[in-house]
Amino acid sequence: MTDTYMRVSMLNRDYEKTIDTLSKDGQVSRETENYLEKIRDIKSIDDFLGDYEIYSYAMKAFGLEDMIYAKAYMRKVLEEGISSSKSFANQLTDQRFKEFATVFNFASHGDSTTSFEKTQQGVVDKYLEQTLETREGQENTGVQLALYFQKKAATITSPMEFLGDKALAEVARTIAGIPEEAAGADIDWLSETISDRIDIDKMSDPDYVEELVQRFSILYDLNHDTTSTAAPNVLISSGNSIVGMDEDLLMSLQGLQLGGI
Repeated sequence: MTDTYMRVSMLNRDYEKTIDTLSKDGQVSRETENYLEKIRDIKSIDDFLGDYEIYSYAMKAFGLEDMIYAKAYMRKVLEEGISSSKSFANQLTDQRFKEFATVFNFASHGDSTTSFEKTQQGVVDKYLEQTLETREGQENTGVQLALYFQKKAATITSPMEFLGDKALAEVARTIAGIPEEAAGADIDWLSETISDRIDIDKMSDPDYVEELVQRFSILYDLNHDTTSTAAPNVLISSGNSIVGMDEDLLMSLQGLQLGGI
């Protein structure tokens, strides 16, 4: 198996070509064409949640595939929108739900929500990126994590944003040299340790992010046997969600903050 950093570097050099090739894959192409053909006809949250193909495509695009079954949970995310700081999406520690509600902002835009570019080609672009990450993760989870971190790095403004996302938390702990056994340690200690070893103020600096990707990749390969089959891929898709719960329990987590994890 190619080591993590070498594979990430190869993908970065030919990223646009790789994405273009992926977009022409039979299944990916069919699902994308179907999405673009039908999304303009979606005029409400009921329409959106009622069309499984469209809804699941969008959820996969945001790395929320393991939450597709939780329609009541996602309805609450969409109905409350993002305008209020007290809305459901804004209270969740996993920022992917806020991102989802920002793009599919039915609460503010109503039946014109799907007329915007961000809900059409913007979602397709996210879907292709997510699909690439997922497929790479089937061979080497470290590559998937590194790609995901690269994509999200510029949006990270605090150590808590690392810790609020299981995939980013894995990256941060690896870079900071925090052992896996300490993943459940005191949240304040984890936050302080990450702050000491990662300069959050430089997360929008591509050169610094590249240094972090290299450091993560090397340490990941040291910590894992990347010459054998990669570990099961659960980090990206599950995020901060608790997979396997019924919807009533998920709904009860609407006030969950990091200190309660």
